[in-house]
Amino acid sequence: MSGIYDDKSFFCDYAKMERSQGLEHSGEWYQLEPLFPALKGLSVLDLGCGYGWHCDYAARQGASRVLGIDESSLMLSEARRRFERPPVTFRQLPILDYEYPEGEWDLVFSNLALHYIEDLAAAFSKVHRTLTRGGVFLFNIEHPVFTAGVRQEFRSDEEGLYWPVRGYFSEGARTTSFLGHSVTKYHHSLSSIVDSLLDAGFSLERLVEARPSVEALRADERLRCELERPIMLIIRCRRT
Repeated sequence: MSGIYDDKSFFCDYAKMERSQGLEHSGEWYQLEPLFPALKGLSVLDLGCGYGWHCDYAARQGASRVLGIDESSLMLSEARRRFERPPVTFRQLPILDYEYPEGEWDLVFSNLALHYIEDLAAAFSKVHRTLTRGGVFLFNIEHPVFTAGVRQEFRSDEEGLYWPVRGYFSEGARTTSFLGHSVTKYHHSLSSIVDSLLDAGFSLERLVEARPSVEALRADERLRCELERPIMLIIRCRRT
C-alpha cells in the first residue's frame, strides 16, 4: 500500500480530492459517524490512518488514547503536522506488522485501507485479539461490487448507465486506475468478508452499504449515478 501513497505525483493528486479536505467532505460520513461508540475515555486504534482525520475526531470526542498507524511516510508526515498532540500519536508500519497485544484497545477503526490487504482473515484475527472484551471493530472498505472488476467505471446502454461486475467469486489482486495512476487492491466477496469476521470471533452488529444522502442528491444531481451501485461497505462488529 505504501508504494503508491508515497509516490509524490499520486500524493499530490490525492490531496486535491474533495474527501481529502476533511470528514465532512466524505459522502459516507453521515452513515459512518453514527456507528462510532461513545468515545469518551476509550482507547482507539486507527488502521491505515492516512491524514489522521479520524484520529483527531476520536480525540475531540474525548478518547483517552489514540494511535494511528499507516505504511506511507508522506501520509504520516501530514498526519503528524496536523494532529500529533496528546492523546494522539502515530506510527509508520503496515497494518499486518503491528504488534497486536491482547485486550489493548476499546475501538479499532479502519477507513478505506483494508482493501489493500490480501489476507483479511489474518487482519481480522489480529484485530479481535487486540480488542478488549466487548470492544468494537468499525471499518469502511470498498464494496465487493466495486472491487470485483478491473475497470472501475460506469458504462451505458439503451437503458442508461450501468455498472459491470465480472469475476465476482474470483478473489485476489485487482490492478486498476485511480486518479490516473495504477493501483493494486484486493477483491474479497461479501460472504468472504463476513465469514472471516465470524470465524475470527466477532459478533456482527451493522452492515451498511454507503449511498449519497438525500441532501447531497438535492445539491448535486450528478450524484444520482451513485445509486446504481454501492461503492463502500461499512461494518460494525464486536468482540464478545
